[in-house]
Amino acid sequence: QVQLVESGGGLVQAGGSLRLSCAASGTIFGSNVMGWYRQAPGTQRGRVAVISRSGSTNYADSVKGRFTISRDNAKNTVYLLMNNLKPEDTAVYYCHSEDTEWRNYWGQGTQVTVSS
Repeated sequence: QVQLVESGGGLVQAGGSLRLSCAASGTIFGSNVMGWYRQAPGTQRGRVAVISRSGSTNYADSVKGRFTISRDNAKNTVYLLMNNLKPEDTAVYYCHSEDTEWRNYWGQGTQVTVSS
């Protein structure tokens, strides 16, 4: 059974930083595409950042230059370092994994709140 467990969310002032972590189990982590998505109240869940099996990254325009996604295959963990946070970054952040058979898995989400 695949499990994704996020941690690291919280309340931070605008301009501050947070680092989210997502620990995966029950899957061959190194073979999976990993990503972070977010959903604010009243909006659809949207992609924030993705990292491929080879380490290539892709970011939403709204977070380019501020957020960094990385992965540690030895620890089965993906990270999202968020710098210069803005109130509009407030959302529930979800970890996502896609395996080699295109099956999708989601974490339970972690709340990030940025105060102005």
